[in-house]
Amino acid sequence: MRIAPKAPKPKKCRVELCGVSFVPARLGQAVCSPACAIIDAPRNQAKARKSLAQVERREIKVRKEKLKSRAEHLREAQAVVNEFVRLRDAHLPCISCDSMPSDHDLITGSRWDAGHYRSVGACPELRFEPLNIHRQCVKCNRSLSGNAVEYRIRLVKRIGADKVDWLEGPHSVRKYTIDEIKTIKAEYRAKTRELKGRAA
Repeated sequence: MRIAPKAPKPKKCRVELCGVSFVPARLGQAVCSPACAIIDAPRNQAKARKSLAQVERREIKVRKEKLKSRAEHLREAQAVVNEFVRLRDAHLPCISCDSMPSDHDLITGSRWDAGHYRSVGACPELRFEPLNIHRQCVKCNRSLSGNAVEYRIRLVKRIGADKVDWLEGPHSVRKYTIDEIKTIKAEYRAKTRELKGRAA
């Protein structure tokens, strides 16, 4: 036996000056007539504008993402990995000179870089390798071009001679695809969030 659908219940028109009781013809109908819909329209305009703006922002973001070059993806991923390294090594001294952060530096993070032992130019296949990147003061990284001799001495103490030998050894050339770069970015964002969560 087939059950007939329930008839909609009468509603009161949302327009204050009207207040007429009506039976909605469609789901979500809040006003009794087209005339009341015109009166009620301004109430929904702000919400509609906000919704359209959100849709537009999402579309622009998607379009911008599609237009990004591989180099832009690499820069973004490197920035995310570097942030992770600075956070990971926050309690450690500079890898090249053993300088420790002052209280001000801990708040601003301004004196610290994520310095590569083997530079991105010399060994691009190790650009995202966490063993190859350590927190380094700006002076050593930028003014002293990485202060490589001192970096190596402390790196051996920190990660061991076998791992340094591996870093210095030959590595197969690697050309990251955009999808791989996006994966690296997502992975290190998650690791950074985890470290921040533990620190909080």
